[in-house]
Amino acid sequence: MASRGLGGAETYAGDIMLSLHGAGVDQDVVMAKDAPRRAEIAAAGVRVHGNILAAPLRGMQKARLRRLVEQAKPGLIHCWMRRAASLVPEKTGIPVIGWFGGYYDPRHFARCTQFAGVTRDIVAHMIAQGVPAGHAHFVPTFPDVKDGPPVDRVHLQTPEKAKVILALSRLHPKKGLDTLLRAAQGLAGVHLWLAGEGPLRRALQRLARTLNMEERVRFLGWRTDRGALLRAADVCVLPSRYEPFGTVILEAWAAKTPLVACRSAGPAAHVEDGENGLLVPIDDVKGLAEALKRVLDDKSLRQRLIEGGHARYQDDYTREAVTKRMIALYRELTGRQAK
Repeated sequence: MASRGLGGAETYAGDIMLSLHGAGVDQDVVMAKDAPRRAEIAAAGVRVHGNILAAPLRGMQKARLRRLVEQAKPGLIHCWMRRAASLVPEKTGIPVIGWFGGYYDPRHFARCTQFAGVTRDIVAHMIAQGVPAGHAHFVPTFPDVKDGPPVDRVHLQTPEKAKVILALSRLHPKKGLDTLLRAAQGLAGVHLWLAGEGPLRRALQRLARTLNMEERVRFLGWRTDRGALLRAADVCVLPSRYEPFGTVILEAWAAKTPLVACRSAGPAAHVEDGENGLLVPIDDVKGLAEALKRVLDDKSLRQRLIEGGHARYQDDYTREAVTKRMIALYRELTGRQAK
């Protein structure tokens, strides 16, 4: 994982590295020395190599990675995201997996021989872009929602009895958080928690002031207690304009928090409107406000969405189920190579 930041893909990569380690998969993990989860992964007993990405030039990084491959003799290489794929040496003689968390261009993964997509639609996209069907594999993500009590609202300057809307999101234009702020403006007494960081933070803070919502909006920054936040919130919202999947969907389902989402690709493909979430058109301020109000006010609807979402999570997206699926793919690919 070559990224130095911390977003959804980086968080999930760390989660499944730890889960694979717990399942007995032997890994050499390449991460930047200052990667946010490096210390955590190393402390778990995974061999983490920080010197490779510390080299000042890409050519030096590639040379160091080639030496590691020659020394470690892995059964396969798994590239998390485009930058990692660009550093893989040529002619390794082993399967090289490129991970697709979105609708990426396979040309940017030229060194990869196999591809794993987090949704069936992304897998179909790979094939449409020229990846052979037998080399495109579906492996979903899983949420990391830890057990425990809800977060104390008082610590977040939120009245105990207030209704709370939670968005777990990078503060980026594609996430539709400006639409969410405008939708929440008309929901009297409702508080909004924005858990995440990103380039839009100051603009969103200005918008909150313009909308006279400063007293009802909390910018929480990047949080690792997502389960505690979800259990303290009355509804989770995913207002993205562009969202290939959205692990937030799974996190809400796992935590038994009702979900409202805009009809970007991921939610439209996975959320059954009225059964495990509510779907509204992208950038529809009025529609989003009405959907949020329905969930906040209608107890029977809330319960139906909670039950439907949790059942779907239990069936397809638990940590154990997804980890087994990833290991099965590894075994399939290394078995092919052995033959």
